[in-house]
Amino acid sequence: MQKYGKRILFDDVNVRFNNGNCYGVIGANGAGKSTFLKILSGELEPNTGKVHIEPGKRMAVLKQNHFEYEEEQVLNTVMMGHKEMYDIMLEKNAIYMNPDATEADGLKAAELENTYGEMGGWEAESNAAELLSNMGIPEAVHYGLMKDLTGAQKVKVLLAQALFGEPDILLLDEPTNDLTSVHLWI
Repeated sequence: MQKYGKRILFDDVNVRFNNGNCYGVIGANGAGKSTFLKILSGELEPNTGKVHIEPGKRMAVLKQNHFEYEEEQVLNTVMMGHKEMYDIMLEKNAIYMNPDATEADGLKAAELENTYGEMGGWEAESNAAELLSNMGIPEAVHYGLMKDLTGAQKVKVLLAQALFGEPDILLLDEPTNDLTSVHLWI
């Protein structure tokens, strides 16, 4: 059951999503569609019950909040779509930038480099740039800030973020908001 205040949004829901299929959730405004997707993604905890995702599967989400990354660089925003890889990149870079790094830190950085490489980290920036270019985001803005983009460009960047790293599960919450057109060639 999922409640918002005293209002019950869902009660006794059992759903199984099968590989290779696409599913849509439709309903009136305020019916709980976004809440349902937030529960599936783990952003919200259900009041009761659980969500089970097959171990080893990676989920990506296109959210409705187009202003969440305003102070982030466009290219970094896309790479954040593979959170684990992006976090490893930040951690290893922090070690390299630390003038007081110890030998143990150096060994940790080497481990992180190995994991980063296995995840495709060395191609991350070029893959993110290719996704952006394929969505019509000019290279001239790849290193700019998200706040400098139009609404349609922001949605395209966030769609690239969701697609980045080829997730196993893709949740799109109102993917056409502010979107006039996307021409995608992957």
